[in-house]
Amino acid sequence: MHMRSIKKTVAVLTSATTLAVAGCSSGSGDGDGVKPEFAGGKVVIDTFAPANADLDLATNPVTKLMSDKFKIQFRWQTTTFDAGPAKEKRQIALASGDYPDLFLLIPWVDGFSQAEVLKLGKQGVAVPLENLIKENAPNIQKALDSNKTLKEMSTAPDGHIYALPQWSDCFHCTYPNKLWINTAWLKKLHLQMPKTTEELRTVLRAFKTKDPNGNGKADEIPMTADVQDGHLIDYLMGAFAYPPAGANNGGIGLLTLDGDKVTTPVDKPEWREGLKYIHSLFQEGLIDPASFTQNAEALQATGNNPDAVMIGSSPLLHPAIFVQLGSKDGRDKQYDAAPPLTGPSGKSYSGMNYPSSSTFTFMLTNKASKEAQVAAIKMLDYIYTTEGTETAVMGPEGVGWTKPGPGDVALDNSVQPLYKRTPGSEAPKNLSWDAMAQYNLTLAYRNAQVTPMDIYAEDGYERRLFQATKLYEGHEDKAQFFPTVSVWIDPSVSSEMATLKTNLDSYVTQGELAFVTGSKNIDTDWDAYVSGLDGVGMKRYLELNQQAYDKYKAGQ
Repeated sequence: MHMRSIKKTVAVLTSATTLAVAGCSSGSGDGDGVKPEFAGGKVVIDTFAPANADLDLATNPVTKLMSDKFKIQFRWQTTTFDAGPAKEKRQIALASGDYPDLFLLIPWVDGFSQAEVLKLGKQGVAVPLENLIKENAPNIQKALDSNKTLKEMSTAPDGHIYALPQWSDCFHCTYPNKLWINTAWLKKLHLQMPKTTEELRTVLRAFKTKDPNGNGKADEIPMTADVQDGHLIDYLMGAFAYPPAGANNGGIGLLTLDGDKVTTPVDKPEWREGLKYIHSLFQEGLIDPASFTQNAEALQATGNNPDAVMIGSSPLLHPAIFVQLGSKDGRDKQYDAAPPLTGPSGKSYSGMNYPSSSTFTFMLTNKASKEAQVAAIKMLDYIYTTEGTETAVMGPEGVGWTKPGPGDVALDNSVQPLYKRTPGSEAPKNLSWDAMAQYNLTLAYRNAQVTPMDIYAEDGYERRLFQATKLYEGHEDKAQFFPTVSVWIDPSVSSEMATLKTNLDSYVTQGELAFVTGSKNIDTDWDAYVSGLDGVGMKRYLELNQQAYDKYKAGQ
């Protein structure tokens, strides 16, 4: 589970959204009743998107390309890459009725959940896309027809496609619960890579007490994470129970399978034992309390501290989240993946995720005119081509990427390389849409990227992640894996499901935080926590998911 502070306002706004937008439906959603707005011969599209400090969408070269090619005048409404505030701003826009023509989101920042998509589709806010795709987007249609999982992910039970997810077939993303550990510190302290829960405790104690950064101060942080990307409980829990991976954007996973019965692990004795172990690390000062409050920017600032290397380990998808690649002192090269830990009963699990995101990022609303809808879907269809992907994700050729040269080797060295991405430290800022455009990154395409054999070179990073993930492959339990993205809830209960998920995420997150930090005693308060799960709807949540899973299994 991912420790995050879920603001009460978001839950309130989720309910408020139902009231605010219920009367906003335009019926068919074909846009014929909406008058288009033009500027300089281009259709104006109000577009809601996240942007970090390095990204200015108004001046971005990909924005200019899309604007000129598809005669679109973008009017941007932007948020940050900080997931909490970004999602809250999105919810406020919907609740107020002042939402855009187009949501163009990033999965791990502010992508829509399946329940949210169903709710907005039922209310008439989200425009059905299937006819737009058939008439204007052959490349999207081809992807849907050739990729069974993508089609299942995209198509609601009523047959409509209300929004599209990204498809980024990412091997290293399939196993998100990794631990990156400072192997330079291990070497200095004559320690081996930990393989068991108690070996990890020994390593973290040494990091805390033996001054591995050599500055004479007790300032080392044995383990830290952030609330946006952290997999702290997920990774450590794998030594005790199978941890279901949530969404790649840090969403909580609550569901597992016992045969064909939908269940949850978060109320089981094994989960309790895992939390007791994590609490014991926290109690010794081996886990940074900021792991449960800080955002990604704060974590990165700690990882890049100019005075000394501070971080001993971090349970995250990849190390660039907490340390700058290409660091002048080479500190980014110090971190390697630890294997899944083995616990006292011999368990050694790693949660498995879909290789692609399970959230939805492209949504047209009933505010969009027919002209805006057609222009937007044609733009997305271009992104589904190889040329469109290269440009939108990496930027202009010769700047963000180049064609392969003699001796270049693909990530999968058995295939012909197709492109060579410019390392981040060498590429200009504000060059592309990058994560906002990763809609058709198939495994074949990703594996054809030129990647140096040196895994510690900045442009060899993808190979480093590829090799690290091999440590986790095979530690998943496919029998317990719940196929979340393919199982759709009936639209008649989608609103109820969204509320249940929000409440359960908040309850479980807060409960686990209390047990880990010691504000609640797991020996005396566990039974009350388990009972409280039913109070926030766990039985009903499992019941609704069971109904949906049974229909999925029956092929309905």
